[in-house]
Amino acid sequence: MLKMTSNQHVLRWLEEMKALVKPMNVVWVDGSREQMAELKKQAIASGELIELNQDLLPGCTLHRTAVNDVARVEHRTFICSRRKEDAGPTNNWEDPQVMYEKLRKLFNGVMHDRTMYIIPYSMGPIGSPYSKVGIELTDSIYVVLNMDIMTRVGKAALDQLGDSNDFVRGLHSKADIDEENRYICHFPEDNTIWSINSGYGGNVLLGKKCFALRIASYQGWKEGWMAEHMLILGIENPKGEIKYVAAAFPSACGKTNLAMLIPPEVYQKKGYKVWTVGDDIAWMNIGKDGRLWAINPESGFFGVAPGTNMKSNPNALLSTKKNTIFTNVVHNLENNTVWWEGLDKNPPEHALDWQGNPWNGKTSDKKGAHPNSRFTAPAINCPCISSEFANPQGVPISAIIFGGRRAKTAPLVYQAKDWEHGVFVGSIMASETTAAATGAVGVVRRDPMAMLPFCGYHMGDYFQHWLDMGKKLGDKAPKIFNVNWFRTDDNGNFIWPGFGENLRVLDWIIQRCEGAVDAVETPIGYEPKPEDINIEGLEGITEDTIKNLLYVDKNLWKEEVAGIKEFYAKFGDRLPKELNAQLAALEQRLG
Repeated sequence: MLKMTSNQHVLRWLEEMKALVKPMNVVWVDGSREQMAELKKQAIASGELIELNQDLLPGCTLHRTAVNDVARVEHRTFICSRRKEDAGPTNNWEDPQVMYEKLRKLFNGVMHDRTMYIIPYSMGPIGSPYSKVGIELTDSIYVVLNMDIMTRVGKAALDQLGDSNDFVRGLHSKADIDEENRYICHFPEDNTIWSINSGYGGNVLLGKKCFALRIASYQGWKEGWMAEHMLILGIENPKGEIKYVAAAFPSACGKTNLAMLIPPEVYQKKGYKVWTVGDDIAWMNIGKDGRLWAINPESGFFGVAPGTNMKSNPNALLSTKKNTIFTNVVHNLENNTVWWEGLDKNPPEHALDWQGNPWNGKTSDKKGAHPNSRFTAPAINCPCISSEFANPQGVPISAIIFGGRRAKTAPLVYQAKDWEHGVFVGSIMASETTAAATGAVGVVRRDPMAMLPFCGYHMGDYFQHWLDMGKKLGDKAPKIFNVNWFRTDDNGNFIWPGFGENLRVLDWIIQRCEGAVDAVETPIGYEPKPEDINIEGLEGITEDTIKNLLYVDKNLWKEEVAGIKEFYAKFGDRLPKELNAQLAALEQRLG
């Protein structure tokens, strides 16, 4: 076996892991185009990947997961900190020694008839002071090829690591895809992730949620930076000046659409442009100038396919046109391409559904693509990718935006009074369940900073870390806002048009950051004057509509306070006293 590094920490760990999983072969992944082409060829020959129409979709392939392995499994995802109280009430915990013992039995000899691939990778641009290195060991070519899109894979990552011991150790095996023995386990104090019995992206691309959020949020807490579930977006004004914002939304709240927003025509004509730095994760550090700077640790998009189309998100769709891996979508046999619900109104008649069964989109009453089917696309394919995407220093953040899906409670936009109040606003983030989620509709689910499933330590400590970062940033801290695109009228119809029109709200946010517009104080924070939201060229939206979208119903907010108290009680004495004080102040302002 050719060794790509002389790092003794790495080599010792590899020997230990080899002795555990006992692979038939070992392959170092160097990230070269030749090697990737060869691995892709092998995966097509074995049927793990299906080659698609190379004229229409050059470099693209289709993959199907097992039927019992189609999404992240939160109930099988564990934070194994040494002390239970350090994992907190929002995580599943198991004692590390107990979990290692359980997993060692499952991993013992699991690769005896398989190849083990060693994937060194960098989260973040090579050479960035903010990047981190991981090594994932896997028996899945699908994982290798996805990691190559999603991260910077190969020797350059090892060179960046040098002789250091500061790398995240990832071990993954598909094993038997046995859901009873499926575990995605994080050992934050050991910089280690072990995942077994899954082949689905979110459970097995260990650089993604596992490292870039769960482990990195713990690292950031210990080292004084932030790993957040946030998009990063640049807004360029007609003068060519670009301001960057980071924004956090729970799932199904239009995060990817906002990340790749296309300005409305009235803004395009004036010369406004929007640039995507990242669609999912932001790592934020305090720069030499005392401001908050963000990098996107990823190099690709792992997007949900259903609902992505030329109207909802043209930039995301265009990103999938070459060198993309599609997972669990419809295989259109008419032209050997792919299809999913919401792509267009013309489903193929001659096709295979996501399970590989014959499917006629015109007559079938069953969905052809799985609701959580995915595309893994290189970020460089995106038409609006920012020129700063790979800047090792990242981009300076002017505003942080939180948002959720609320029918009546939250206004279209409001600004927090200061950083501490902003942390409070982020900590109470919530969405109402839609028909897409199982269970009752309209139930309020709290998801602080959209990090509930991804925070690798006690969430009370996480809130404290946010407060501490604010103290360090002082007057250079980004301003914090909350948005809600999902306000409905009495018939349940959305009032605000959303999508590209959201730039009108972002425009006000930027103006606030620049001190260019005034605001109105309300019990929950500062709101725009209705006339300051630009509605030029918007059909059916008047200043009165905006007034309605900004209305703060005190009674609803009093109900909200009761819900927040209940939620905060979970954290006991680990909840920072500042947040309790913020809640009491809100209650007082509501009268």
